[in-house]
Amino acid sequence: MMAAMGMTMNMPWTAPDLFFTFAMWAVMMVGMMAPSASPMLLLFAAARAGRGGKGMSLGTLAFGMGYIAVWFGFSAGAALLQSGLRQAAMLSPAMVSSSGRLSGVILIAAGAYQLTAWKARCLTQCRSPLGFLLTNWREGTYGAFRMGFRHGGYCLGCCWALMCVLFVVGVMNLLWIAVLAGFVLIEKIGPAGAIVARVAGVAMLILGIVAMA
Repeated sequence: MMAAMGMTMNMPWTAPDLFFTFAMWAVMMVGMMAPSASPMLLLFAAARAGRGGKGMSLGTLAFGMGYIAVWFGFSAGAALLQSGLRQAAMLSPAMVSSSGRLSGVILIAAGAYQLTAWKARCLTQCRSPLGFLLTNWREGTYGAFRMGFRHGGYCLGCCWALMCVLFVVGVMNLLWIAVLAGFVLIEKIGPAGAIVARVAGVAMLILGIVAMA
């Protein structure tokens, strides 16, 4: 479906086009974030079971829905951005940036963000699920949703810039989608995730400068 949309880049998008683009991003984000979010969700289920609740209960589902809601919001923004780039003729039919300057700006912005204190703070929260639960625990189903939403916010703060790199390497490039998903997993659960994040940031800064040059 998205390939067919890419072949008609010169035609104005309709509301259904925008909706299906949002759906594509939503499914893609859930698929990419699920591996790195699984430890947090499993630990939350175990914590609820330890407090007398059922492991895979309504509260666990609410936690997951709160997390997903954050990424659905990002997906809506990404769909609007994709629409805007298409209208500005800055995306190829394969949904890859057709401007070296745009590619450079995205890579430099993503690389610079990798080196910020906010990125480090969000990554710390994502790498310490037990610490997050101890400091953010809320009782009840709504409390579980709030916890999931808050953790999803940290996850978004950790990964949003990396997801924007898809506009450089290809929104529908399955190889790069897998590479980025694997990188996010290494960042969040790898023994040297924080160092890997900074090294990748420097690499993206260099690639961005080269792309703009």
